[in-house]
Amino acid sequence: MTDFDQILSGYRQRLEKALTHLRYSAKKVTSLAANPAMLGEDELETWESFAARHARVVDLFLTKYLRTFVLRNDPGFSGSLRDFANQAEKLGLLDSADDWMALRELRNVVAHEYSDHDAEAFFTTLRESAARLLALSDKLGKG
Repeated sequence: MTDFDQILSGYRQRLEKALTHLRYSAKKVTSLAANPAMLGEDELETWESFAARHARVVDLFLTKYLRTFVLRNDPGFSGSLRDFANQAEKLGLLDSADDWMALRELRNVVAHEYSDHDAEAFFTTLRESAARLLALSDKLGKG
């Protein structure tokens, strides 16, 4: 039999570590311009590190923690990531499955090329969404 509580505990620890790294990077980008044309190499590197850490938290939470949380409550549950997100919303882990699917889309953008204009909007959206990710620490305590 699968020990979902033990698995969740392991994912919780990984997420807390990833959140610590994201929190550090989020503080660094708070005062940075989002327009790549106004940034030097060091600042671009800071943004890219923040984007990667943002993506890692989203990935760990949605593909590992959330799935395990749902399966702990219903071991026979199956479906797409969207199905798992909807079920997690019903179980009270997520406030909005739609918001988390949008964060997943942001995570996918990290791997693609973008123009300076697109990057500015992307960086701004990442910065604005960081608070939602950092609030996961509160949710993890309830998992």
